[in-house]
Amino acid sequence: MALAMYNYADRHGSLPPAAIYSAEGKPLLSWRVAILPFIEHHKLFEEFKLDEPWDSPHNLALLPKMPKTFEHFHGRVAPLPHTTYYRVFVGPGMAFEGPVGISLKDFPDGTSDTFLIVEAAEAVPWTKPAELSCRPECAMPAVGGHFPEGFIAAMADASTPTIRTPLTEESLRAGATRNGRDDARPLRQP
Repeated sequence: MALAMYNYADRHGSLPPAAIYSAEGKPLLSWRVAILPFIEHHKLFEEFKLDEPWDSPHNLALLPKMPKTFEHFHGRVAPLPHTTYYRVFVGPGMAFEGPVGISLKDFPDGTSDTFLIVEAAEAVPWTKPAELSCRPECAMPAVGGHFPEGFIAAMADASTPTIRTPLTEESLRAGATRNGRDDARPLRQP
């Protein structure tokens, strides 16, 4: 998925936004739909009506066509069919902020220490634009919980480490931000 985002950035000049948005700014479909052409699912991408929400009758009928790419890496079965645990952090200073994608050059904290995709605690329908909202005044959303030793992540440099847990709120926030100039990076834990 991270390599698909890199290929998307090569073609479009930035990472995909967290969602495909309507002209009015309403999130319609997940970034997972936007990267379909970059994971060899061109035909499936072309089947979507990009100007309709994920749960429109037409787009909802495509939910069962979820690519294996979005299934859990270690074969953990999601509680509901056609759902994925792979989500992104969205908010000010994150790799995904809004309707415009961020350039890979705009990661002052460095791409090797910034989360691109994480294994969230809760699965969502793979086409639904339901990501992990991060605001400075709010607690960080739950990640992982599927393995006692940590959670799977794709960093903005496309590496895919297992992030060891427990992870402090400060370290999780530091890993989620691309421009916080944080010292408490998650991969620098002892």
